[in-house]
Amino acid sequence: MLRMAPEQVKAAAAAIRRRRPAGIVVAARGSSDHAAIYLKYLLETRNRLPVTLAAPSVFGIYRRPPELTAFAVVGISQSGASPDVAGVLREARAQGALTIAITGTAPSNLSRSADHLINLQCGRELSVPASKTYSASLLAVAMLSQALDPDPAFERALAGVPDALAAALRLDQYVDEATPLLDGDRFAVIGRGYNLATAHEIALKLMETSYVLANGYSIADFLHGPVAALEPGLDVVIVEAAGPTLVQMRSLGRRIGGVGARAVTITDRPAGALGQVIPVETGLPEDLTPLPFSVVGQLLALRVAAARGHDPDRPRQLRKVTRTY
Repeated sequence: MLRMAPEQVKAAAAAIRRRRPAGIVVAARGSSDHAAIYLKYLLETRNRLPVTLAAPSVFGIYRRPPELTAFAVVGISQSGASPDVAGVLREARAQGALTIAITGTAPSNLSRSADHLINLQCGRELSVPASKTYSASLLAVAMLSQALDPDPAFERALAGVPDALAAALRLDQYVDEATPLLDGDRFAVIGRGYNLATAHEIALKLMETSYVLANGYSIADFLHGPVAALEPGLDVVIVEAAGPTLVQMRSLGRRIGGVGARAVTITDRPAGALGQVIPVETGLPEDLTPLPFSVVGQLLALRVAAARGHDPDRPRQLRKVTRTY
């Protein structure tokens, strides 16, 4: 994608700069919703653009869409087939707002509803849970951020993403060592900042493939109530990156360890991390760590499902394309 989609990304970024929107509204579902969370954190921190997530039911069920002309509206859908996500873009376009589709399928309902297309260029995904299309969505978001506000250091970091993903795929030993610890039926997956998206994505993958109850949390939200559920037998996955959030993550880790909950930590700063550690040497700044971290989370979900005798490529009651209205 770094080689194949830059012109589409640059065209979308140029359109945003010309329109000078008050902010970005993002429509997405499922894994794409987590890519939207990453977009929110990255565009707000790097590009100083406020970002909010659309509620598609406001458009499709209640039929009371908000006024969008002052905004740029981005739809993210790996299949491009979700009617409610495409519906948000159609309404925004009808109002005269700038619309951008990020999708792995073109032509599609989503791509036809947008002024600009960013094609994920990653080919057909055969498994039901999104994996390479999720990673490609994150990369598309990072490329859009860079195109909006070019920075040589961030450009060099983007060039290092493929090597970081390849290194993440070689962590089988650590993932296999962590898998036996995660044998319960209740999971809390905790991150913050850029990796809040990763926490939500790992939780979804665990639910999709192992049929457990798993929730992704910001550490801040976790401390506002769910922390009461900490007890021996709760499985906790911590996603932490070196950066401003690390101190808070380590503080929570000590609290988790104190009550005897089982913990697996995905981190690029393994020294002092809680529980069974999966060390990820990314070579990337914090704002790009969701790319290799999400790959590690996918591998972990794969191994947990296999250990329970489930086929992670074909989860029960799920289809590859989910059409919601």
